[in-house]
Amino acid sequence: MVPIADVHAAFTDIETGAETEERRRIAGRLVSRRGQGKMAFLDLEDRSGRIQIQSKVDVLGAEKHERLLNLDLGDLIGVDGRIFKSRRGELSLQVEDFAVLAKSLRPPPDKFHGVQDVELRFRRRELDLMGNAETRDLFIARAKIISAIRRYFDDADFVEVETPVLQPLYGGALARPFTTHHNQLDRDLYLRIATELYLKRLIVGGLERVYEIGKNFRNEGVSHKHNPEFTMIEWYEAYADYEDEAARLETLVAGVAEAVGYEGEIDWSAPWRRVTLAGAIEEQTGIDVLAHRSNEALAKAIAEHPEASQKVPTEGQQWPQMVDDLMSKFVEPGLIQPTFLMDYPKELSPFAKDHRSEEGVVERWEAFAGGMEIANAFTELNDPDEQRRRFEAQVRLATGGDEEAQPYDESFVEALEQGMPPTGGVGLGVDRLVMLMTGRHAIREVVLFPAMRD
Repeated sequence: MVPIADVHAAFTDIETGAETEERRRIAGRLVSRRGQGKMAFLDLEDRSGRIQIQSKVDVLGAEKHERLLNLDLGDLIGVDGRIFKSRRGELSLQVEDFAVLAKSLRPPPDKFHGVQDVELRFRRRELDLMGNAETRDLFIARAKIISAIRRYFDDADFVEVETPVLQPLYGGALARPFTTHHNQLDRDLYLRIATELYLKRLIVGGLERVYEIGKNFRNEGVSHKHNPEFTMIEWYEAYADYEDEAARLETLVAGVAEAVGYEGEIDWSAPWRRVTLAGAIEEQTGIDVLAHRSNEALAKAIAEHPEASQKVPTEGQQWPQMVDDLMSKFVEPGLIQPTFLMDYPKELSPFAKDHRSEEGVVERWEAFAGGMEIANAFTELNDPDEQRRRFEAQVRLATGGDEEAQPYDESFVEALEQGMPPTGGVGLGVDRLVMLMTGRHAIREVVLFPAMRD
């Protein structure tokens, strides 16, 4: 059995009306039928393409010819036959034998329009793939993007690893987890919100360059850029910092764009624009968040800003939550071309090392493109005493009502006490990168089976 595209590639040079003695065996879904009587043409489609097949009574025999013409559109068949090119110049296969491989008991999507109902496309992805060649091409492009990412890190001497999805304590991001219960162990476990803390324990263990591509789960809203189950790649590199990782991300993403033939409005070539987070917020709002370091001071500054007071809630909010809201409401939507927001406040970054020259901020950046965040990186905090203090600060935020604060993880601190080398780490959102590389505007378009409301 050969893919239909291989048949087309092998016979590009035969002349119109020419017959050959070459035979091929193909399989696919029956998608159209033309003609009756002693001769008919049908179209067969597989993942790689479509080909016309010809059925003739004097070749196939009356009984088999009739059986073939009476098959339903959507049936899966295997065909043996001889290659020729029709008088209209269409490469074809004359059927000498066939077998029904699977029966379609429901009608296929409309062959000209595919599946038009948006909700149905996402709920019944098999129909979307069956009826829309563009959808098939999209998910093949997604697979190529992931392959290009994996190839980059393999070539850079990183080790691909797997860490637990079910974790006794979630961590590595500011997010609410999904909780489940293990009956045998009689304990609650969490679906991971990030792979960070386990990957850094591997750096402690001496693997030095590691990456993981996998699913994370965050119990948050569903929107055009959020799905509660999403694909991330995280990588960690010993003896590197956040500047090294910014350069690595630029190289990686530019290579992915080239691998998939990206032709959009975003210029992925290096260097990407760099601006501090506090500077970007002040540029858009006039509010210097670093000069208003308490809940009360920042809430007052927001209340005095005519637009921010309408968009950013302050009652019951902690300082980090207000800073994050200012960034997401006023800065993020305008970051269309690739941009690094640098040097985040310490309160927003419990795992990042203090900035080497700026007081009150850490060596962290987030990368944005197309008006959304695509990656997050730190010069990783490797001081166990400072990490313990950061965890304690997160506990205070949680006590103050921040449901996304990072819980205290003593096991991780004990790992740091073994000694972790200076390390740079990055988390890159694969789904969002696919959105940008394929020109899609909603994350559920690039996830095969997105979360849906009832």
